[in-house]
Amino acid sequence: MRTQYTVTLAMLAGFGLGAVAVQGLHAQARPKAYTVSELETLDAAALAAYVPAVQAAQRAAGGNALGTGGGKIVAMEGGPAPRRVAITEWNSLEQAEAFFKSKAWNDLAPQRDKSTKTIRRYAVEVVN
Repeated sequence: MRTQYTVTLAMLAGFGLGAVAVQGLHAQARPKAYTVSELETLDAAALAAYVPAVQAAQRAAGGNALGTGGGKIVAMEGGPAPRRVAITEWNSLEQAEAFFKSKAWNDLAPQRDKSTKTIRRYAVEVVN
């Protein structure tokens, strides 16, 4: 009879420790972040050269370019839709911020300034 109580108590303790460990892992997970850039094309040829370079720099920094708004952009509320949008996924807001402060990003400034005009750029941290 004592063995049953010991096994039951051990199982409950294991379950409790597992639940605490899983909760701790969830608390450590950082939410993903997305940068959204609203852009206007200044020079299509310069843009064609710039896009692969910036996407390569983003990949090297851990970013994942989701799209550049080559499709239709529809304003839902609050004014006209931007002409061009670029969206990049990051593992964290800190990773996105680090990229936009990086040497790689700054080195692309001459190409960027020739190819596009940035209307607005922001990062969104997605918390589930």
